Amino acid sequence: MAEKSFQQLNNFKQIVSMIQEARTRAYAKVNEELINLYYNVGKIVSEKVSNAEWGSGVVDRLAQFIKENHPEIKGFTRRGLYRMKQFYEAYKDSEIVSALRTQLSWTHHRLILAKTKTIEEREFYIKLAINEKLSSRELERQLNTAVFERFLLANKIVSPVLTQLNDQNIFKDTYVFEFLNLPKNYSEKDLRKALVRNLKDFILELGKGFTFVGEEFRVEVGNHDYFIDLLFFHRGLRCLVAVDLKIEEFQPEFLGKMNFYLEALDREVKKPDENPSVGILLCKGKDNEVVEFALARNISPTLIADYETKLIDKKLLQAKLHELIELEHQVREMEASYGK
Repeated sequence: MAEKSFQQLNNFKQIVSMIQEARTRAYAKVNEELINLYYNVGKIVSEKVSNAEWGSGVVDRLAQFIKENHPEIKGFTRRGLYRMKQFYEAYKDSEIVSALRTQLSWTHHRLILAKTKTIEEREFYIKLAINEKLSSRELERQLNTAVFERFLLANKIVSPVLTQLNDQNIFKDTYVFEFLNLPKNYSEKDLRKALVRNLKDFILELGKGFTFVGEEFRVEVGNHDYFIDLLFFHRGLRCLVAVDLKIEEFQPEFLGKMNFYLEALDREVKKPDENPSVGILLCKGKDNEVVEFALARNISPTLIADYETKLIDKKLLQAKLHELIELEHQVREMEASYGK
């Protein structure tokens, strides 16, 4: 009898799974049609306006015509039509976006269009939202925290082992924890507790793929107990990720402690089918030259990153990025002139 009930339960679960998968496919198809519709309507409006066949008054009359004659059709207001025009004009020459645009919702696209300026930036966020399956709320936070600028400005000084692991840019150089609301003079314990309380936002900033294992995770070595601030498991890398929190600038001696933690994890906690553990040292600032020296002979897979507890001024990041691009152009020009 029990076996029969168990079999029925499995059948029920199978049917529910089929229903959910069908709904997901149906939603994806509806979204695909909707995004293509907005793109094609935007194309018509853009071409008519650019060819001087339509002025703004014609677009207004189109919106009014739809409203009066087809009230069941929503979203085609004057503002909506101009958003579709912007959507088409932003991506009409991008082969990358043409292949990807229907994988995101209209809300995602509106956010990206509203908060970005260049096609490179837009393509970056489109890929990010698709790869990490970001909700519109999650995408908005990534836009607000200037992930694109931080990614381009990121210092790539990492240990040789981590360089091989981070080819998919899983780890960041700077993390932003604007959601913590920490007191003015906070301790490492305050930082740790705040991150755990806001675990969902913390993992979003870390990136998809991280699963929380524990806080103050205990490892026993000899007759002593040691506690790792935060421990995660990364599904893609298939390894444990130890996070050590510091409320001061990076110091070379921090690496020795992290190496000790990673060795303890690999010997006592890691499963045979998992990869060697990785460490993240989260410090309140770092001197890149000190980091480079500290990592020069270090073979441990450890990232040294800093963090901010407030949103970074996006205009400041953009200015720094512009300076970096200008500097690269100057270097290339000098190299070309010397080559002659």
